[in-house]
Amino acid sequence: MFRIFLVEDELNLSQILTSYLQKEGWEVQPFNDGESALQAIAERPHLWILDIMLPDIDGYQLLRRIKEESPDVPVIFISARDADIDRIMGLEMGSDDYLAKPFLPRELVIRTRRVLERVYNKSAEAGNPLINIGPYVLDEGRREIRKDQEIIELTSKEYDLALYFAKHKGQALSREQIINWVWGEDYVGTDRSVDDLVRRLRKKLPDLRIETIYGYGYRMIAR
Repeated sequence: MFRIFLVEDELNLSQILTSYLQKEGWEVQPFNDGESALQAIAERPHLWILDIMLPDIDGYQLLRRIKEESPDVPVIFISARDADIDRIMGLEMGSDDYLAKPFLPRELVIRTRRVLERVYNKSAEAGNPLINIGPYVLDEGRREIRKDQEIIELTSKEYDLALYFAKHKGQALSREQIINWVWGEDYVGTDRSVDDLVRRLRKKLPDLRIETIYGYGYRMIAR
């Protein structure tokens, strides 16, 4: 059973969303303020659903703390503020999906299911759980990347991108292909998200040889 932490200060909306999510068979823990959610980060749920507009703690601050302590745990970000700014900032900080208020509860259920399937089914489908990419070892079972036995902290999407490159060494991958793998086919963002994600991956894994194919996408050169 997947365990979901829902952070939403509107009590009525929180109750409605909790009910919809529980009907899917998921265990849901609601939080109505940022401080109580902050204290629960160490419990590491399978997924966070996080509203940015909280009465006590800025949602960006909470998202940053979640990703610092649990970079591989996915986060769905929701907000009623400026949609474009919040979406870009949330994705750049490591969120896995974004919903702008108002939205239908069923849409959140669908997006939640897709994030859970995308993140956790990839681990379960691993035939050979260890993949060597340059000096790094990618462990599909643990969703970890190590170098000389030291774990390198990656966000969920950074890991997914590294996995995609590892499974397609030497192949030219278009931005559209990367979007479909990392974010899903229903993603409505822009190519900028791909470029930002590649930039972050290059910074954290500097020994990877990721080539830019201008006007098309990227390719990881096998070593």
